[in-house]
Amino acid sequence: MRADDPDVIEIKGPPPLEQPSELVIEALSRVVTPKRLQRIEEVVRARTDAVVVVLDRIADPHNASAVLRSADAFGIQTVHVIVGEQGFRASRGVSKGTHRWLDVVRYESADTCARRLREEGFEIYVAEMGSATTPADLVSIPRLAVVFGNEHRGISPAMRAAANGTFSIPMRGFVESLNVSVAAAITMQTLAGQGRAPLTPARSRALQARFLMNSVKNAEGVIAQFLGND
Repeated sequence: MRADDPDVIEIKGPPPLEQPSELVIEALSRVVTPKRLQRIEEVVRARTDAVVVVLDRIADPHNASAVLRSADAFGIQTVHVIVGEQGFRASRGVSKGTHRWLDVVRYESADTCARRLREEGFEIYVAEMGSATTPADLVSIPRLAVVFGNEHRGISPAMRAAANGTFSIPMRGFVESLNVSVAAAITMQTLAGQGRAPLTPARSRALQARFLMNSVKNAEGVIAQFLGND
């Protein structure tokens, strides 16, 4: 998919909450259906911060969109993005708006991204064809960042130098590699549901508030009315 396709949008991180999480939840919970509120709570409970995905200068908006969609589907909340020459763009049609439910953290350099991951206690493993390590071998790592590189140039030298190791997906056919979005989806499905540590209560409430903001039309106005400021 071309970066200048009309369906393509630039993806940035979520906007910060303007009000405390508890206030947002109190104000907006009363205007959504019980079914929707239950769904939000279920999604939040299934989220993890113990596994994150890193996209190292991904170029194709279709691939970027598919990775975001898979991250949401498999409960991985945060996607770290090292921005390439064309920015970080996704397809509306493929992503289906899933970027709104994720934390997309952008960086201009792999060094900066790797440094933050290290500071937050993550071990870094990069996808590399032919590695003897598989995603299943990484399940026991408490805090894990899995990195997928550019479709043509692969992982950047800086990220490779910062990594603890490599991994690859076992294949049994004649094909030697997978599309990056397929590889990412398989990896996330393997890693995300293996008894990962739950979100902290504060993090859970912050996500619940954000998801309610995304679910309510004119959420800011509803909150203002709740506060008596309309």
